[in-house]
Amino acid sequence: MQVHGQFTLWQDNRVILAHIQGQCNEDMALAFANDFKKIIEPLIHSPWAHIVYLDDWELATPEVENIIKNLVIWLIQHGLTHTAQVYSPNMLKRFQLDRMVTEKTDTFERQVFSEQQAAFNWLAEHGFEVQSEALQQLG
Repeated sequence: MQVHGQFTLWQDNRVILAHIQGQCNEDMALAFANDFKKIIEPLIHSPWAHIVYLDDWELATPEVENIIKNLVIWLIQHGLTHTAQVYSPNMLKRFQLDRMVTEKTDTFERQVFSEQQAAFNWLAEHGFEVQSEALQQLG
């Protein structure tokens, strides 16, 4: 199979930022999970957060859901405490994301935002500030 979709991951302080584009298939999800686990290595000994920009994401094939579910469990076990998902209101995206990413546990919370600044503000309220709100550079 060939990778469909693209992603970019980068770190700013204790926040991992991601930009997902296109339709995601199994190969892309596996590459994303592998790269994500590598990028958080310096952060796994303390709490960290994640913000993901999903306006350019075109949903995922069904086999992706278990890959992302397992990744999220692993990430939470390795210090992820807050995730901000940024995308314009879209019921299909919300439905699939709800199937893949838990909303809240004792140590983790996910919020959905339609505005980037609101997502950055929410993370900052929880102690996760970034030097440059880099998602704005993607537009």
